[in-house]
Amino acid sequence: MDRLECDRMFIAVIDTGSFAAAATRLGTSAGQASKLVSRLEANLGVQLIMRTTRALSLSEAGRAYYERIKTLLEEFDDLDASVRNASGVPSGRLRITAPLTFGTTQLASVLIQFATAFPDIQLDVSFSDRIVNLVDEGFDAAIRIGRAEDSSLIARKLCAIRVVLVAAPSYLDGRGMPAEPAHLAHHDCIIDTNFWDPLTWRFKHHADPQAILADVHGRIQFSNAEACVAAAEAGLGIARAPSFVAGARLRVGAVKPVLSDFEDEPRGLYAVYPPGRHLALKVRVLVDFLANAFRGQPAWDKNWP
Repeated sequence: MDRLECDRMFIAVIDTGSFAAAATRLGTSAGQASKLVSRLEANLGVQLIMRTTRALSLSEAGRAYYERIKTLLEEFDDLDASVRNASGVPSGRLRITAPLTFGTTQLASVLIQFATAFPDIQLDVSFSDRIVNLVDEGFDAAIRIGRAEDSSLIARKLCAIRVVLVAAPSYLDGRGMPAEPAHLAHHDCIIDTNFWDPLTWRFKHHADPQAILADVHGRIQFSNAEACVAAAEAGLGIARAPSFVAGARLRVGAVKPVLSDFEDEPRGLYAVYPPGRHLALKVRVLVDFLANAFRGQPAWDKNWP
């Protein structure tokens, strides 16, 4: 197992480009990462990685070893996964990445239930809005919102994610309710800079298949949907936010829906994971658990006035 640990660290160093990044990926220190690779080189009697103060590069022997050992370890992991699946006991470290706001407001409670149900799984969750490379960064699965675009990954849709416009009753009483997207040009809009094109809002009327784009402006910008909804609740303008953020405030009447007849098509909430001949049982039970937890109409879309 010591040799296997050295081989895994060697692959991680090459895939990530540094000892520090490889150490983070495998949950250890940069010093330990360097020791493991040095131990592998001593065992083989050859230098695998050329080290300088500015970069790492593979030696000729290192490149040949990397290409072969990576294939062998992938086959080993497939075999390991198939045996574990046959045992019927989900176990091992499970690394997941998920969007920050959705992760903290909706996903964390579900993952706590999952961890309770599967005590042999070591759960390691990263909440970040950065789109990570699952394979290169050592993640088993990701939760993503949008449209599944990476054809190299397997994606399972969990539910629909609506994007809604909201404003406080006090703001609408003073400025009026816009009747169509073009009227937003005369309103203060609260901009969430996490959106792909934050200053262009997309709409779709149920009677027209064509998308409607509206350019918006406003003096308040946040890179966080919760902050945008809070600003709308304070009467500072109209916010665009996922319904899993706005739903609770809509339910109690703190904000009202705006342009609901022009609501854009919902995004999808997906569980994505790399393909493999044998899907690890820990990943399979996670995806099934999430699919069950989020099936049907999401809780955050219920009981609006």
